[in-house]
Parts: sequence; C-alpha cells; structure tokens
Amino acid sequence: MIQLFNSSRDEVIKSSVSQGATEYRYALKNLLPLLDKFSEQRKVQRRKFYERLQKDILKGCLMPPITLAFVDKRYASITDQIQIQEFVSRNISEGYVLDGMQRLTTLKEAESDEKFNPERPLYLNVIIAERYDLLLYRMITLNNGQKPMTARHQIEMLTKGLIDTGNLSIEIVSEKETEAAKFPGSFKRADIAAAYTAFLTNSVNNENSRIIESKLDEILVGKVMEANLEDSDVNFDQILSLIDKFSSNEKSKNWLRLANNLIGFSVGVKKGFSYIDKMSAEDFERASSLFDDAFSAMNSSKINVGKFRRELSKLFFEKIEQYYDLDVEDLQNVFLEATLVD
Repeated sequence: MIQLFNSSRDEVIKSSVSQGATEYRYALKNLLPLLDKFSEQRKVQRRKFYERLQKDILKGCLMPPITLAFVDKRYASITDQIQIQEFVSRNISEGYVLDGMQRLTTLKEAESDEKFNPERPLYLNVIIAERYDLLLYRMITLNNGQKPMTARHQIEMLTKGLIDTGNLSIEIVSEKETEAAKFPGSFKRADIAAAYTAFLTNSVNNENSRIIESKLDEILVGKVMEANLEDSDVNFDQILSLIDKFSSNEKSKNWLRLANNLIGFSVGVKKGFSYIDKMSAEDFERASSLFDDAFSAMNSSKINVGKFRRELSKLFFEKIEQYYDLDVEDLQNVFLEATLVD
C-alpha cells in the first residue's frame, strides 16, 4: 500500500498535495499498469538510456520520487492525511503517473534480476486536483526548464484523460481510428487537443511550423504561465459540455467541427461563458450563422483565412452578449475594424 507522511493544500492550483512512500512490489503491481492509459505518452527510452539506473536499483539506490495524480473536486480540498491515504488506496486504478514513466519501466526491467529487492521503498508525490486544467498548469510550471515531457505531450496526455469521460453525446476519434473506418459527424481528437491548448494559453495562435519544436514548446510554456489559468472560473469540462449541447443541432455541430472555429470559441467562451451557457443549440446556430455571414465580407485574397477565423471567432464569443443582436452589416464593420482590413 501507499503510506503518506503528510498532506497539505496548494492554494494556487486548488489541490491536495501529499508526500509518501510505497514498496517496489506495490509500484510494479499498481502503478506500472497506469502507464498504459495514455497512448500519447512519450515512447519509452531505449534500454541503454536507463541502464545505469537499473544497475543502481539492484545495488539499493533510492530513486527520485514518482508523481502520482488524481482529479477529484471533493478530495482536492481535504488535507487530512488518513482520508487522503484511504482515497488513494481505493482509487489507485484511476491515477495518472505524471512523472516517473522511465523510472517505473526501468524498475520492471530490474525485477527479473535475482538481486532485486521488492521491499525497497519508492517515494511518491501525490496530487489531487479539482480539475485537469490546474493539474496541467502545475505540471508545466514544475517541469519548465527540465523538459522530462514537453508541454505538448503533457497537454495531449491530459486531454485524452479529460475527454474520455463517457458522458458526452459527441463522438471524438483519433487519427489512428480514422485510418480503418470513417466516422461521419465526429470530432477529431487532435482538434479538441488544439482547442484545449488554446484554452490553456488564452491564445488562438499556437501553431507555427516555421518555429523549431523546442522553441515552440518554450513559447507554449510561457503562454500557459502567463494566462492566469488558476484565476479562471471556467474549466475545459464546461466548454466540452457546451460543445456537446450545441452539437444537438446539426448546423451548430458542423460549425464547431471546423478546427479554427473550435479554437476561437474555446478561448472566447472564457469571457462570454455566463451568456453562452444560457444559449440553446438553436441560439448558437443563429450566432454561428451570423458570424459566418459577417466573416464572408473579409477579402480572402488579402488575409490568412484560418488565422483571422480563429481570432474573430474568439472576439465574437468573448463579446457575444454585445454582438448577438447586431445585423450582419454592423458585425462586418466590427470585424473589419478589428483586423484593420480595408
């Protein structure tokens, strides 16, 4: 089992944070299987890469702590060590190994050696967060500079956990799934991940193939840290619920399935949420049709259509209460002024 030493509250990410330990035996049985939950996680490094650590394990080294995380709003506010420990024991199969994939894999390699001692201690950090968004915020701020996993991998990993809730009517499929069959009317997982990235960074422009990956990741981390995510009252679960509700209308669903629309909406809704939350699927259809009619006035030969669609859909939904009752001509003027396009 996992024995916790202390528990306290991280007020920034609104989470319970504990330190504790378990044995190698328990880790191999209960934590190692958690690595299979995320197909997007980094591939395990070549065996040679962690050969030194494997030898050290057999000699009796103490590995750096593994980070284990859960998402549960009720227990995120609890600091009672016994209650947290009982929660972790009951819900261990629902946990996420946020840091320690390579160490656990190396531990498995060492297990077959006769010198392996399954009773050796493995130390743990345990985080119970209110929501995925804040958990990811902490991962990125802690990992910045060390890069055990890039910001993009972290976002992809938690996006998969976030959207596999089973309570949505919309269908979300991966690129791999679409290779073998067609899923008409479904949302692409990559588009949902892009929308989540936009939500986290409060920016609709996170893609730029001209920037090398390492620099892009550095910029992405900076955007997340500057977005004051921990101060937002809106989480991505709520945005997915809105997407699910509006998708009951076929025209609204098709509008949201366009990646640039989805990205702009996911950022804009953070400010327009109180109004948008009260909209019906038919109200949203009217709003999206108004947007498209006004956007059609843009001169596509003079602009980057995708970029401006993201930026203007963000603006539109940020101020939806102000724009919803405008006629098309007035909204066109708003868009033209916002983009300085003549």
